[in-house]
Amino acid sequence: MKSMKNNVSVIILAAGMGTRMKSTKAKVLHEILEKPMILYVVETAKKVAGNDVILVIGNQADKVKRVVSEKAKVRYAYQDKQLGTGHAVSCALSLIPDYCEEVVILCGDVPLLNAKTVIKLVDDHVQAKRDISLLSVEKDNPKGYGRVLYDDKDHVSKIVEEADATKDQKKIKMINTGIYCVRKKYLVDIVGKIKSDNAQGEFYLTDIIEIGNKGKKLVGALVGNDDSEFFGINSRKELKEAEKILKNRNSIIS
Repeated sequence: MKSMKNNVSVIILAAGMGTRMKSTKAKVLHEILEKPMILYVVETAKKVAGNDVILVIGNQADKVKRVVSEKAKVRYAYQDKQLGTGHAVSCALSLIPDYCEEVVILCGDVPLLNAKTVIKLVDDHVQAKRDISLLSVEKDNPKGYGRVLYDDKDHVSKIVEEADATKDQKKIKMINTGIYCVRKKYLVDIVGKIKSDNAQGEFYLTDIIEIGNKGKKLVGALVGNDDSEFFGINSRKELKEAEKILKNRNSIIS
């Protein structure tokens, strides 16, 4: 397994409000074992892409930028309005270097992800010559997560959100982690095709799967081994759970 730093760029989505944290502090600045969660994500991204890391910031942008800049060199993109994950990615496109061929998209509130897993995703994506690859994982209790649907050729056909899933689809345990690797040339084209015709009026990055399939693009997934890596943090309770996972992981390593 190899890192492909020379032609991979990473976009980290970290502009959200995080209202469920019930705090005046930006969500990504909340600490896990005395370190802001965004720094875990930045460290992972740097191992994958070196200096070609773009952090999309919005809520408390100056504070987030100050905290990250003290520890790492990254580029910053600003999302002035919270118009969804697809819009957040579009804010970063102009900062992707010309020499980068693949773009990895990470979430600033998913801090337990291992760099080796991301590198494995990139390698799998490149070897399979896909246009879009996502990281999926089986979860015993998938409630609340988007389900990954496959076609008869084992290609990812669609991501169905919990609210839109049928009774049978809700039984699917394979979930979308929100982590992607997309061919840069295609990402620049497809983000502009995302529509905001949903109840929230937002541009959702998950739509690239369905758009890609309609455009006859090759869409697939790498299945992760450990669902704890993809633990997303939206509340104080989940913050404490993440600390438990990390403490347990650290005790195993030591």
